[in-house]
Amino acid sequence: MSEKIELPFRLDTQLTEVMRLRVQSLQQRSQKRQEGERLLRANEAVYRLDFSKQSLRFSHWTVQLAQPGRLTIMATSQLWTPDLTNLMTRQLLEPAGVFWRAPTSDAPMQCYEADAAEFGERIAELAKVRKVMYFLFAFGDGCSPETVDCSITFLADK
Repeated sequence: MSEKIELPFRLDTQLTEVMRLRVQSLQQRSQKRQEGERLLRANEAVYRLDFSKQSLRFSHWTVQLAQPGRLTIMATSQLWTPDLTNLMTRQLLEPAGVFWRAPTSDAPMQCYEADAAEFGERIAELAKVRKVMYFLFAFGDGCSPETVDCSITFLADK
C-alpha cells in the first residue's frame, strides 16, 4: 500500500538574495565569475523541497500558471550549500523541467512529458540521501513567482 505525498516548492528568499548579492558584488568589483560558476539571472529564483520521507517514487507534477508563460525548473544534483559555496554549472541536473501555457485564455498546461517524468524520477532518487534539495526556477514569457504554483507528488510505502 502506498500513500501520496505532495511536496510544494517553496521560494527561498534568503538564498535568492545571497545569490543576487554575489552577482552585484562581482559587478561592483568588475570581477568575473569563477570558472564553471553559475550566477543567478534576473528572471531566476531559488526554491527548495523539504523531504519528510526518503524512500519515494515519483508520481506526477502539479504546475499551475495563473497566466500564459514559461517555467523552467533546474535541480542541483550535488549537495550544494549556497551560504558557503558558489553554485557550479556541473551541479545542475539534466534534464530540466519545462512547463508552459500558451497565450490563448483556455490553453492547458504543457510540458515535455518525457523530460518531466525523468526529472521527477531523478529527484526521487536524490531524495533517498537528502532532506532538502534546491532548485533554480527560471520565469519567462510573462511568468513570475507570483503567478506560479508548483508541487511534485510522490508515492511512499506505508
